[in-house]
Amino acid sequence: MSEFTHFNDEGRAKMVDISGKDETARTAIAKSSIKVNHDIYEKITKQTFKKGDVLAVAQVAGIMAAKKTSDIIPMCHPIQLTGVDISYTWQEEEFNYYTLIVTVKVKTVGNTGVEMEALTAASVTALTVYDMCKSVDKGMIIGKTYLMEKTGGKNGDFNREDEYSS
Repeated sequence: MSEFTHFNDEGRAKMVDISGKDETARTAIAKSSIKVNHDIYEKITKQTFKKGDVLAVAQVAGIMAAKKTSDIIPMCHPIQLTGVDISYTWQEEEFNYYTLIVTVKVKTVGNTGVEMEALTAASVTALTVYDMCKSVDKGMIIGKTYLMEKTGGKNGDFNREDEYSS
């Protein structure tokens, strides 16, 4: 039997049956980032973009993405989320650049985890910042997106060292 659970005995894609798994409290924290120039940093932090508050729009987009993950990732189960929280921090880089770090925490009580919802929300949040700021500079760089931690479920907890910590 394959270690990949998303394939049936014929080697074709399937959605994993989670009906036998226990319902537990589950959380996932994911991070992503976007590197911007000084002009964009100033416009975001001073909220002077004509399109509006970039971080507020990106936050709503990220929450919506977490809720819709099963619509865009084929083998994800639709999940009743109990919470989605998105926060931001800035890191000053060399040569007058800044990196916006996006941290997403997703929660549920259920029989499957929320890692994909957290990763999708982090990615879409960074993509939305790009979309709202691309008129100023298309050279922004969306950085690493990764799972920081997850709790709950039969596979236990997962923790990673923060790649964005100074």
